[in-house]
Amino acid sequence: MTEVKSGDTVAIHYTGTLLDGTTFDSSEGRDPLEFQVGSGQIIPGLDVALPGMSVGDKKTVQIACADAYGPLNPEMRQAIPREGIPADLAIEVGTTLEMQTPDGQAMPVMVVELDEATVTLDANHPLAGKDLQFDIELMSIAG
Repeated sequence: MTEVKSGDTVAIHYTGTLLDGTTFDSSEGRDPLEFQVGSGQIIPGLDVALPGMSVGDKKTVQIACADAYGPLNPEMRQAIPREGIPADLAIEVGTTLEMQTPDGQAMPVMVVELDEATVTLDANHPLAGKDLQFDIELMSIAG
């Protein structure tokens, strides 16, 4: 039976949960996720869990935040003056906005605090600082 090795293109079905059981993403009802193992297309902790699996294998993998979306980076959180946000934009804690980096890239940020004078934006990935669990099923392997 063929086993996954680095460089293979695989397709998996998955359900990602936080350690408290809250589901944050799933391929249920969608096509399986396809990617090349070892290419950096997915989080490192999931990438290293696949070699050795065969089609039809199922596995539950716990991934520490360092091997997922990394720890929370306080430097990715910034308070800006309220007047820096367009007045016609309705914002509240939890609103996702898109900022532009100095090199022109779009970067999602979330409003995490606001008051009369400032809006605090967080550019950390929403799953940064969280340990994750994935239930995966290997659907196919292509060398």
